[in-house]
Amino acid sequence: MPRRPLPTRLAVGVTAAAVALTGCGSPGRSSTTTPLVDRGTVRIAVTSETPSFDPYSAFGAAQAHYAYDSLVNVTADGTLVSGLASSWQATTTTAAFTLRPGITCSDGTPLTASAVARALTYAGDPAHQLAGARTVLPNVPFTAGADDAAGTVTATTATPFPFLTRTLGLLPVVCPAGLDRPRSLERTTRGTGPYVLTRYTPGGPYEFTVRDGYAWGPAGATTAEPGLPARIVVSVVPQASTTANLLLTGGVDIANVTGPDRARLTGHGLTTTDVATVVGLTFFNQRPGRPLADRALRRALVSALDRPGLANVAVGGTGRPATDFGAEGSLCHADLAAANLPAQDAAGALRAAGWTRTGGGPLTKDGRPLRLRLVTSADLGPTLPSVAELTARTWTALGADVTLVTESLPALVNAMYRTGEFDVVTGTSPGFALPAGFVPFFSGPAPAQGLNFAGVVNPEYDALVARALRETDTAGCDTWNRAAAALLRSADALPIADGRSTVYGHRTTFATTFGGRLVPTSIRLHQ
Repeated sequence: MPRRPLPTRLAVGVTAAAVALTGCGSPGRSSTTTPLVDRGTVRIAVTSETPSFDPYSAFGAAQAHYAYDSLVNVTADGTLVSGLASSWQATTTTAAFTLRPGITCSDGTPLTASAVARALTYAGDPAHQLAGARTVLPNVPFTAGADDAAGTVTATTATPFPFLTRTLGLLPVVCPAGLDRPRSLERTTRGTGPYVLTRYTPGGPYEFTVRDGYAWGPAGATTAEPGLPARIVVSVVPQASTTANLLLTGGVDIANVTGPDRARLTGHGLTTTDVATVVGLTFFNQRPGRPLADRALRRALVSALDRPGLANVAVGGTGRPATDFGAEGSLCHADLAAANLPAQDAAGALRAAGWTRTGGGPLTKDGRPLRLRLVTSADLGPTLPSVAELTARTWTALGADVTLVTESLPALVNAMYRTGEFDVVTGTSPGFALPAGFVPFFSGPAPAQGLNFAGVVNPEYDALVARALRETDTAGCDTWNRAAAALLRSADALPIADGRSTVYGHRTTFATTFGGRLVPTSIRLHQ
C-alpha cells in the first residue's frame, strides 16, 4: 500500500508502544555519601535526539520535566504531591486545583489560573493534533475554566474518567508567551520549571540553566538546595555500550542502560536506580476471517508456550514471566497472569476445539491447515525476534504452519494498523502508568478509526471497564484488575516478561518517577 502519515491518534498509540521497552516501570532513588559540589554541571546521556522541545509534541514531552511544571507530581511510591497546585480534589467528571501563590514563568510573568486553563484547553484541542499532550490527557473531552481571584483551575468532562488528577494534573503547563507563539517552543522553553533551555544544537547536546528563586517543585522543592547543578547538559548517545564506557570513565554523569552492558557496570561505585519494565507483549489477530478469532484456539496455543523460557529469552536469561500488562509500580498493578492465563493440555484442548493431526502431519480443522503469520521487529527490542522464534517452534511442534517474519518498525506498523496481514504480533507493551491507557488497544474500533488493531472483542472486559470508569482513582483498582484478568483468560494478549533497566549515576544522586524519568530538583552532584 502507498505510505501516508498515520492518523494522529494512531501515531500516539504506536509511539507509546514503541518506547515502552526503554521506560515503563517503577520509580526509585539513588544514594551516595560523598560531599556535595555546589552549582556544578551534570551531564546526562539519552539514546535519541529531541528535534522539538515543544512539551506537547511527541518528542518534546520526554525532556519537558526540566523546564515545565505540572499541577501535581507523583512520588516514588505513587503518592500525589503538590506541584503548581497546593491542593486539589476530583470526582470522575470534575477536577479542581488551587494554585500556589508566587509562581512565575521563565520570562518573569506571574502564572495565573486563567493561564493554566488556557494551556489545558490548548493541549486538549483535537484540532492541534498534539501527540505528546494526548498521551498525558484523559481520553475523554473536557472543558477547563479558571477563577483568578481564588487561584483555582477547574475541568469538567462530559463522560466519566477516573484519573483526572493523574492526567490533567500531570500535563506540563506552557506559559502564555509559548501559547502565543507555539512554533517558538521547538527551540526555546516557556514554562515555570526549575531549568530553562539555554542552548540547542541539532542532534544535541542540549543545555539547561537553573532558575534562581524557584520554590514550587514537587512537595515544595526549590533550586536553592546545596548540590543542585547550575547546568544540565543532555547529550545523545545511541549505543548502550558507548554509554556504559562513558559512565565508567566519567564522560557522563547520569544515563539509563539496558541489556547486557548492565553487568559490566556492577562494582564500579556507580549510584543506581532500578526501573521495572515489561518486555514484550503478544497480540492475536481476532478480526473476522482470521484463525485466531477462535477463542478456544488462542487458549490452546497460549497453554502450549513455555512462559519461563520465553521470559528468559526476552531479558537474557534472568527473566520471570510477566505478572500484568503494566510494569511494577504502575497504578493498580497486580499479580494476575499466572492465575488467569489458560494452562490446559494444549493437544487435548486443540482436539476439543476440532483441530486434528495425523502422525506428523499438519494440524487441520474442517480440512484446512492451521497457518499463522507471526510478525515481530528487532527495532522494538533486540530480543523480540528470539522470543518470536521460540514461540514459532512451539506451535510448529503442535502441527501449525508458522511463517515467522522479522520486519522493520515501519513495516510492522503497516501490518498492524493498515493491512492487517498478521496473525500474531510480538512487540512491546504499551507501558502505561494507568490501566485506562490500555483500553483503546483492547476495545473499540479497529484502525483507522481506533487503536484496536487486533480486533479484540471481549464483552466481559468492556463491561468491567465501563464500571471502572465510574470509580475514582485507586478505588477502581479491583475492577480494573478484573478487567485485565478477563483479557488473560480469553488469551486476548500475552505479556512476556518482567524485566529491569537501570539508571546509573557517576558522582550524582537523584530520584526517578515511573519509567525512570529523572526528577530535576532531586539531582545532586557529588565529589
